Amino acid sequence: MTNENARSTQRRYQIGFIGVGNMGAAILRGVCQQLFPPEQIAITDVYRPKIDQLCQELGVQSTSDIRSLVQESRTVLCAVKPNNIPDILPEISVVIQPDQLLVSIAAGLSTRILESYLAEKIPVVRVMPNLPASVGQGVAALSVGQAATHCHLETAEAIFNAVGTSIVVDEKQMDAVTGLSGSGPAFVFLFVEALTDAGVHVGLARPDAHQLAVQTVLGASQMLAQSDIHPAVLKGQVTTPAGTTATGLFELEQGRFRSLIVSAITAATQRSAELADSVALDLPKLDK
Repeated sequence: MTNENARSTQRRYQIGFIGVGNMGAAILRGVCQQLFPPEQIAITDVYRPKIDQLCQELGVQSTSDIRSLVQESRTVLCAVKPNNIPDILPEISVVIQPDQLLVSIAAGLSTRILESYLAEKIPVVRVMPNLPASVGQGVAALSVGQAATHCHLETAEAIFNAVGTSIVVDEKQMDAVTGLSGSGPAFVFLFVEALTDAGVHVGLARPDAHQLAVQTVLGASQMLAQSDIHPAVLKGQVTTPAGTTATGLFELEQGRFRSLIVSAITAATQRSAELADSVALDLPKLDK
């Protein structure tokens, strides 16, 4: 057995979470339910009451500090905000080894930036999850760093498949991912809100309008998810000539509905790139 493999077998935890805020806690719950028993999971966070609550709820372990968590975990999931990275990664870099995996969900921070804090040949996977992970229906995009292998990618995919689904993308597409699936839930919420308000406008009670709107979007999404039929074909199945749906679709096209959606995603993508650049500029310059 090599020294690297020996270190791996000696680690106490399968995964350690640095940061258990809303997204970190959502991923933690999925991992607990589908991947690892709680005694093989450790967490740490600056907010002690959150640690205590999750340990009591899920039975996971907690560690005293970041260094001990990293030393004892095969996979380290860094779920902190980008502005905390300059404080967190130097702590990680002191103890992390090439037989471990670092997964980061810090928005805007490339694998190159993450790797600049670490020793050479530390496997890194960057992930962009989204809010529906909190109900097990998220979608996450993954990009790998220079030292990450297919096995590391499979490990990261398993983590995020526990709270939804995942795809692998080239890192240069991460801003587009942020604009589409990162910001997308807010656009869907706005659409449902508009459907509900419209239902009230045409005479429905608000609770009824809300239920109809939510289930309509949910049902339509399930139809798309469970078939290979193009959305345009499904749209045609609902639309009869000179019918109610055709009339409504005409109004949406007149209002540039399709164009507005494209504009919203494009603007969100551009803003993601701007924020990523500003984050990178604010980080300390490191000499390797």
